[in-house]
Amino acid sequence: MAEFEATRGMPAVSTIVYGVASDVTLMNRWLPQGLHVSGAGPGTLEAGGDLVPGEGRHEGLFRASEDQLRVEWGGRDHPDYAGWLQVADSAGGTSEVTVHISLLDEPDSGPRADQVRELLDRSLDRLADEVAHRVHDAG
Repeated sequence: MAEFEATRGMPAVSTIVYGVASDVTLMNRWLPQGLHVSGAGPGTLEAGGDLVPGEGRHEGLFRASEDQLRVEWGGRDHPDYAGWLQVADSAGGTSEVTVHISLLDEPDSGPRADQVRELLDRSLDRLADEVAHRVHDAG
């Protein structure tokens, strides 16, 4: 079982960051390349791509809690996969995002674990870029 977690500062207040991170229509802009999601009804996503095990698209659970600034997800047909994203305010109109991923069938060290950490870091970079675009376009 492997647990991965990363935290990154974001160039906007928590409500803006949460708005970007929880918007299913924007997720493909910042999720790892090789993972694509789309809404499939209340509390449900469809996921596909090279990073999703098996063939075709798979159903996942999705919950966004605006009052907690938290997003949670997991694989309905792949219960070994789950994660959450938490946004918190920082000083000076910025915020911080922490993402946690649990992969029950993956080792927590070695080349695959390094790849997961790199994907997580790049996704947070892309999320920060998406948030910066949102702030710039609004300003």
